[in-house]
Amino acid sequence: MRRTAVVLACATLACCLLGGNSMGLFVWALPGWVPRPTVPADNPMTAEKVELGRHLFYDKRLSADNSMSCATCHQQDKAFTDGLSVAEGITGQKGSRSAMSLVNLAYLPVLTWANPNLTALEVQALVPIFGEHPVEMGMAGKEQVLFARLQADPVYQRLFAQAFPDEASRGKDALYSLSTVTKAIASFQRSLLSFDSPYDRYKYGGQTQALSPSALRGEALFFGEKMECYHCHGGFNFTDNIQHSKLPLAEKGFHNTGLYNRDGRGAYPANNPGIAEFTGDPDDEGKFRTPTLRNIALTAPYMHDGSIPTLEAVIREHYAQAGRAGLGPNGPSPMRSSLIAGFEVSDQEVADLVAFLNSLTDKTFIQNPRHADPWPSQPTAKR
Repeated sequence: MRRTAVVLACATLACCLLGGNSMGLFVWALPGWVPRPTVPADNPMTAEKVELGRHLFYDKRLSADNSMSCATCHQQDKAFTDGLSVAEGITGQKGSRSAMSLVNLAYLPVLTWANPNLTALEVQALVPIFGEHPVEMGMAGKEQVLFARLQADPVYQRLFAQAFPDEASRGKDALYSLSTVTKAIASFQRSLLSFDSPYDRYKYGGQTQALSPSALRGEALFFGEKMECYHCHGGFNFTDNIQHSKLPLAEKGFHNTGLYNRDGRGAYPANNPGIAEFTGDPDDEGKFRTPTLRNIALTAPYMHDGSIPTLEAVIREHYAQAGRAGLGPNGPSPMRSSLIAGFEVSDQEVADLVAFLNSLTDKTFIQNPRHADPWPSQPTAKR
């Protein structure tokens, strides 16, 4: 099947390395309409770090009982989500929020649903591995166990030395450390780029037939004033959280969409109050980060707590009702964003908007072998 140059560029989003097998410059193979991401000065991108990070991302030995990897909650075929309402750790303990999609993380200035202070992938990687509230991978206090597992594997002996030659020259303690582990995982995560959806081919690639008539009508609804979708889900990454090389300052968006109104005054569940948990500001109750809508059709169930099962329900039973709380006994939340005003919607309009959202699915992203599990089958320990 013939593909335009833009599509070919999108389909090879994984980076290439200049200069053969030596350490060198990392080239982002981006379509021309996408700006370059920003990268921390102390963790420049290399193909070697990305490859090491891919192995670590899929390795169940990063969990206490060898049963869980990063990929357990972030599966490629689901746009790096897990299909569950909320994530679950090795002890069976459930968290309070759903696993977010790991798409275009290199462009995000904040990384989780409700922590405005978590801005670096290198730091965020520590949370699932070592966090205790809730327990996810359960490695708190077991750092030396982790390093011993990595050091014993001939694959890692090669990959760590290739990715971190300076640290390798200083010995094993420098080479196998939280710094190298998290820098490699973060590098792999930054390589997870998705810009080859049908909508991209239509909008930027000149493929006028890439969208169905229904999806085209849905595009008009999405960017129209009736539904107000684009105000929070705008830009090339379909979110109002964005940073890149051409933007002088990062833009951050946290919003209360009126999902809950427990007391008539806008209260959210106590274990999920939004960024108010960190800011201490009562006005931040129920504010969560705007997720990207890229590959949204693959990431059900929806909202920060996975409480809405389908895109149709998100439209009809949440946004059309001025927030789902509007269906409850206390009515719409008085703390919801002014953009959540509600609207009347027909069955055809719901179908058209869903068709547009489906057009944001990038099949090359979920099928890219460079994002896939590099390991042979790993045994799963009993929980």
